[in-house]
Amino acid sequence: MTKANLSYPIGEYKPRKSVSKEQKEEWIQALEEVPDKLKKAIESMTDSQLDTPYRDGGWTVRQVVHHLADSHMNSYIRFKLSLTEETPAIRPYDEKAWSELKDSKTADPSGSLALLQALHGRWTTLLRSLTEQQFQRGFYHPDTKEIMTLENALGLYVWHSHHHIAQMTELSKRMGWS
Repeated sequence: MTKANLSYPIGEYKPRKSVSKEQKEEWIQALEEVPDKLKKAIESMTDSQLDTPYRDGGWTVRQVVHHLADSHMNSYIRFKLSLTEETPAIRPYDEKAWSELKDSKTADPSGSLALLQALHGRWTTLLRSLTEQQFQRGFYHPDTKEIMTLENALGLYVWHSHHHIAQMTELSKRMGWS
C-alpha cells in the first residue's frame, strides 16, 4: 500500500459546489453514527495495538481517537459561532502539538468515545434544526484565508470521521488484528 493510500485510505476531501437537502440529511445521519463506528473499530484493540501508528511517522490509534474528539469539539464551536455571529474568524489550533500532549498519548480512549457520543448527539440535534439559509452561513479560517459554509464544513467533518476510522480499520486488517 502506498503512503498516500495509508494517509488517505478513502481519498482526499473534495468540497462540493452545491449540496442538496438530501445530501445534508445523509451527512447528518453519518455524523450521528460516527461514535458507534469508531467504538467498533477499536473495541477489541489491546493497549499495544492502540499505541501502534497507523503508518510510519503517523499518529497512533490512541492519538487519532483523541484527535477526533479535539477536532470535533472545535468544529461544533465553529458551527455555534457561525450561527450567532457574522462570519466569525475562527481560532485555529495546532493539532500536531495537541496530539503530543500526554492525554493524547496515554489516556484511555473511552473518555474520548464518551465525549464524541455526547458531542455528536448535540451536534446532530443542532444540524437537524438548521434551515437551508443557516447552512449557508460560515466562518473565516485565517490559515486558509477562506470562508467555509456550514454545509461544506458538515461534509468535511463527515469525511474527516470516515477518513480516520478507515486509517484504523485498514491498520487492523494489515496487522491481522481483525
